[in-house]
Amino acid sequence: MTIQRSLLATALIAAFGVGAPTFAADSHQHAAGEPTKLVLDHGKKWPTDEPLRKNMSEIRAALAAKAVAIHKGTLTPDDYKALGTLVQAHVASIVTECKLEPAADENLHLIVAELSAGADAMQGKAKVAPAAGAVQTVGAVNQYGRYFKHPGWKPMD
Repeated sequence: MTIQRSLLATALIAAFGVGAPTFAADSHQHAAGEPTKLVLDHGKKWPTDEPLRKNMSEIRAALAAKAVAIHKGTLTPDDYKALGTLVQAHVASIVTECKLEPAADENLHLIVAELSAGADAMQGKAKVAPAAGAVQTVGAVNQYGRYFKHPGWKPMD
């Protein structure tokens, strides 16, 4: 993935709201047509690579393992913190390992921002509740499945 480390630092530090992501100005420059919302690749899902699929599968599996407790409101603050830390680690791996073509990469930035914001909230680093961070992270995972090719991918409830 062509995201520079400054974007990762910005995404991991910034506390985004539950709404649409925005990016702070950094040294990572894009073409004038950079998407501000997710778009398909001429009506088709964007291609993925193995590091992206592996890390997104791990994020989804971690969320699925805690889904019942999240829905019931019984997940502890420590469990939210651990889940947020795990999501953040996988986001860091996506940023460093993933190699997508520029247009797919630019769309993935929007998913990465939402994952990072959700992880921050789960860790208590944002003004929203950890449960809202989990919801935001699940939303990002589902958006990934809607916009990126990932054989066998199933949305979360």
